[in-house]
Amino acid sequence: MATPGSTASVRSRRTPRPVPDLSPYETAPVPVAGIAVDYAAGSRIPPHRHARAQLLYAVRGVLTVMTGTGRWIVPPHRGVWLRAGAEHAVEMRGAVQMRSLFIDPQAVSDLPDEDGVIDISPLLRELIVAATQLPLDYDANSRAGRLMRCLLDELAALPRLPFYLPWPDDARIASVCAMVVDAQDVPVTAEAWARRLAMSPKTFHRHFLAATGVSFGRWRQHARLLHSLEDLAQGLPVLEIAFRHGYENQSAYAAAFKRLFGMPPSRFYRAETA
Repeated sequence: MATPGSTASVRSRRTPRPVPDLSPYETAPVPVAGIAVDYAAGSRIPPHRHARAQLLYAVRGVLTVMTGTGRWIVPPHRGVWLRAGAEHAVEMRGAVQMRSLFIDPQAVSDLPDEDGVIDISPLLRELIVAATQLPLDYDANSRAGRLMRCLLDELAALPRLPFYLPWPDDARIASVCAMVVDAQDVPVTAEAWARRLAMSPKTFHRHFLAATGVSFGRWRQHARLLHSLEDLAQGLPVLEIAFRHGYENQSAYAAAFKRLFGMPPSRFYRAETA
């Protein structure tokens, strides 16, 4: 993915954590190598890139994966696919149990050709866990090799999910987006942001649309819904989550949530833990 704005410019108050030495997993003589790492709440992995494609999967906790052009909010039992060479940073929202796979992009055809969040089926979930327990020199003709071939087949068949938040490379609009994300419970109008930036409302809307590809209202709602997933995964009451993220009542939040994710928030959480 092209990254016209460096992810280093994305501000965070979370604790930086060095990237562990992953070179053995990126140079392993096998097509798929997996690692299991647990992170404390608030941990942050600074911008970096990998020679192989990567699948990040949260067994527990919510990940925010950031590139120069967007963010993916990744709830439990979803994964984010990153092509080889894609620069990204990762933030942990709550304690996170992360499972990462490093995949030789030449290992199989029809792997995802774009970065993004993918569904993790029960079968793929078990295959990911198995991959993190295998040695880095397993025999391709062994049971381990057959399991990993099955994993690659599963990856090639998975749909993309709507967990993406476009991030602008316009510094002025990016500052607005950062404050909207950091203050989800503060309803601020586009007109107020326009005044802060010394723009007319019409000019602000035009710049925002050009920088993100969506309107300010739609972007703000999408950001609120995505960041509500963290509270939802923790089992907070839906009414409390609605108020936290700027909705007047539970019905308005549930309706917006269903339009984006295809199911009400109460069922989404049950699906996550099923």
